[in-house]
Amino acid sequence: MRGAVRFSMQEGQTTPDLASIQDKVVARRFDDALTELSHLLATDPKNPEALYMSAVCRRYKSDFTTALEILTQLKELVPEHGRAHQEEGHTYRDMGQTDAALLAYSRACRFNPALEASWRGQYNILKERDAEGPLLQVSVQLERLKTLPPALVGVTDLIAQGRLLKAEDLCRQFLRKVPHHVEGMRLLADIGIRLGVLDDAEFLLESASKFDPDNVQVRIDYIQALRKRQKFQQALEQAKRLLSSAPENPQFQSLFAVESMQTGDYDTALEAFDKVLQRLPGDSITLTSKGHVYKTCGQYESAVSAYQDAIGNQPQYGEAYYSLANLKVYEFSDDEIDNMLALAENANLSHLNRVYLNFALGKAYEDRADYETSFAHYERGNALKKSQGRYNDEQMNADLKAQSDICTAEMLNRKSGAGHSAPDPIFVVGLPRAGSTLLEQILSSHSEIDGTLELPHVPALSQRLRRRGRQTNTSKYPDILDDIDDKEFEAFGRQYIDDTRIHRQSAAFFVDKMPNNFRHIGLIHLILPNAKIIDARRHPLACCFSGYKQLFAEGQEFTYDLHDLGRYYRDYVELMDHWDRALPGKILRVQYEDVVSDLGAQVERILKYCGLPLEDACINYHKTERSVRTPSSEQVRQPIYTSGLEQWKNYEPWLDRLKNALGPVAPSN
Repeated sequence: MRGAVRFSMQEGQTTPDLASIQDKVVARRFDDALTELSHLLATDPKNPEALYMSAVCRRYKSDFTTALEILTQLKELVPEHGRAHQEEGHTYRDMGQTDAALLAYSRACRFNPALEASWRGQYNILKERDAEGPLLQVSVQLERLKTLPPALVGVTDLIAQGRLLKAEDLCRQFLRKVPHHVEGMRLLADIGIRLGVLDDAEFLLESASKFDPDNVQVRIDYIQALRKRQKFQQALEQAKRLLSSAPENPQFQSLFAVESMQTGDYDTALEAFDKVLQRLPGDSITLTSKGHVYKTCGQYESAVSAYQDAIGNQPQYGEAYYSLANLKVYEFSDDEIDNMLALAENANLSHLNRVYLNFALGKAYEDRADYETSFAHYERGNALKKSQGRYNDEQMNADLKAQSDICTAEMLNRKSGAGHSAPDPIFVVGLPRAGSTLLEQILSSHSEIDGTLELPHVPALSQRLRRRGRQTNTSKYPDILDDIDDKEFEAFGRQYIDDTRIHRQSAAFFVDKMPNNFRHIGLIHLILPNAKIIDARRHPLACCFSGYKQLFAEGQEFTYDLHDLGRYYRDYVELMDHWDRALPGKILRVQYEDVVSDLGAQVERILKYCGLPLEDACINYHKTERSVRTPSSEQVRQPIYTSGLEQWKNYEPWLDRLKNALGPVAPSN
């Protein structure tokens, strides 16, 4: 046992009871603290901070076995609790188990790079071992923390804890005093990206890179921000510049490969990934990225091989297991399932890897018709994912209701002359997993229509309008739509056409299949009155449960809870009913089940709505060769099939919360 008792919990984080107990620990009154902690844990056995303090007390009393048992429980509850891993490092250090301590400190720093005690713990062990290379790396990080202003150390800590709004407030306070501090700008951009404020993040990182052109982390973050904004060509140019500064750097090679992939240059991406693997043989992240390229291009066997190689080289790499499951047509072997089950019980597994494994196990047991076990894993994976989210169903309900309150038929008619006249976009809206990828594949098989991506431009415009209202103290979005003149709506529409051109080829029309655009149909109509809008709809239980089974890369936070899903679907139907009343005849509704049962008739109906002649290629959509970046990529490369229509019925015994939330839109039978 070394040193004075110190706590690193943020001021204001503890409840009054915990704050009083913390005072006792600092005063080294460990028995008194443990007595109060036992009472608190009796009523709240999963309180993370109470468990953390209990482990600290046990360590100081040299009860190392109990301390480690408590920390194992805490890590199961909060796998990326940086201070839990740090305390584990302290415990192993005091036990003289320096190998285990070094691993625990390393994990702590990965989850929370602001933990100076963990960097110091690694430094002391590595110095005793005279490990020059690792010691130098740790020394650099320690020196960086020492030179970083305390406020920004606090911001880094808050980001690691997921307390983003408090981190943003603290970072802004600091930048008001030191406006051009590059690390402050980078951290504020990081917060912005996590909160989805991508254009502000891009501006901050672009500015920071100009202030400090040699700051590698800023340049990497800037590339990633450009990618998230789907400015793929700009991201690629930045990646090329970074790579030219150090052509043999595997991190820069990997970034260049990823950006090449995003621009559709898959051969260059694969070549660059292979160069990374020459320097880092068996690197699981690179192998998984290669698998994603193969999946996007429809090279199924190569994708499987890449994912399996990633697992072979790093058995704990959950993303590779989930990537196999996400192929939708891959079936796991007994050995693979046993490996995943064993990994899922590993207390040191990261939060995200645990999420990946549970979703993969859900798919594995579904394929074996063990639906109860399958649902248990889907439920666990969703609960873990939801625990780190910020979704609020009441707020979403209010936001959607505001659309119908503001964008009335009267308001939209009054502004009927607004917007840019281009008829190019075909918006496919709805909920994820409702068949939008199938509709896009059908449409993009037509000679006059380009398929693109789930384009972020309309949601980004809505965010800009939302922030403009806050910054100018005027009307909020969507209220602000009533204050905007026709000329500005025209400019918005023209900018949308210009900004999306990079995703198009030479066809007259193109598909924007961002599902959440149903929230902004009023805005779409005002900026692009001649655009087509198709509502992709599916049986509510089939659609919602399919979304529940899917681990989305980002966004779609309503899918991680059955109640949230049901309410969101219900709110979606109500808002679409409003758009039908406010804009009669504007939107074509396409029911997924109708497409499956009578493909030819539905294709003809869709193309007639778009003002285009029927082409056989649209009916033979599965023969169309194009990259598909959504979870349905393998499914839309197959002919139409009916086997997936009622898969949800296998899980019906566990769907009461979903049915109750759906309320009046739930099917009666």
